[in-house]
Amino acid sequence: MRKINKLHKAAYAPIADLVTYRALPTDSMPMGALDPFLFLNHHGPQVYKPKNQGLPFGPHPHRGFETVTFILEGDIMHKDTGGHESIIEAGGIQWMTAGSGLIHAEISSDAFKAQGGPLEILQLWLNLPTQHKMTAPHYVGLQKDEIPSVSLQDGKVNVHLVAGSWGDTAAPIQSFTNLLLSWITFQTGSQLNVQVPIENTIFLYVVKGELNINGQTVPQLNLVEFANDDENLILEATTDSIILFGHGKPLQEPIVAYGPFVMNTEDEIQQAYQDYQQGKFGTWKG
Repeated sequence: MRKINKLHKAAYAPIADLVTYRALPTDSMPMGALDPFLFLNHHGPQVYKPKNQGLPFGPHPHRGFETVTFILEGDIMHKDTGGHESIIEAGGIQWMTAGSGLIHAEISSDAFKAQGGPLEILQLWLNLPTQHKMTAPHYVGLQKDEIPSVSLQDGKVNVHLVAGSWGDTAAPIQSFTNLLLSWITFQTGSQLNVQVPIENTIFLYVVKGELNINGQTVPQLNLVEFANDDENLILEATTDSIILFGHGKPLQEPIVAYGPFVMNTEDEIQQAYQDYQQGKFGTWKG
């Protein structure tokens, strides 16, 4: 079995009234340590009252990476300077390739702000390789019924497949870096055996519940750091659980991150700010 080097507890980092746990980067797990996975914020779980302000992520720019947003509960209304707009509800995802740069907003729908309700959202940043950092921006929003689910263990384990493939099932998204990306739900007592190429970086974050992973107990809100010494993972759910799970080959390229931009050099970060200030990321229309 693949050795677990360390568990990294997500840091409590609320944003206004939004409950947030930052799983990556943290003091013990800097950005780049799980190449090509850069960043994970876990928002919620919490319940919003009626007549709320919703999510606080108004218009802001990005360049040089991709964002993947998993809506477990609640919804997100997306809008960007590429002309994309959508409202994605619980069970759906948003995949945005920032590439050369755009401005986007992620807020709650008018219905959610009026009615309130439960909210839990994960946002993961994926690095782009040098040759694709300035690719044209792109956005895909998928609702729950557009995401294939692989049912295992007589339905006790369900793999919700976002990118890559699982056995004969292909995901709706094939990434620049051939990542596998999913979220997986477990019923108590269920087990999943997975093989991951030794050279690949594994991204495994326990969103909810508790699992025994390769013989070690991993409670919720923990990111697992693995060695690259074996292909085999054995996951046993000791309670009903949800994990975010993916893997991919590391890019092994320099990472310079500043605010909303992730590039390879300081000069490219300065250029990103100049381009944004000069309107090259598009014009925001409220």
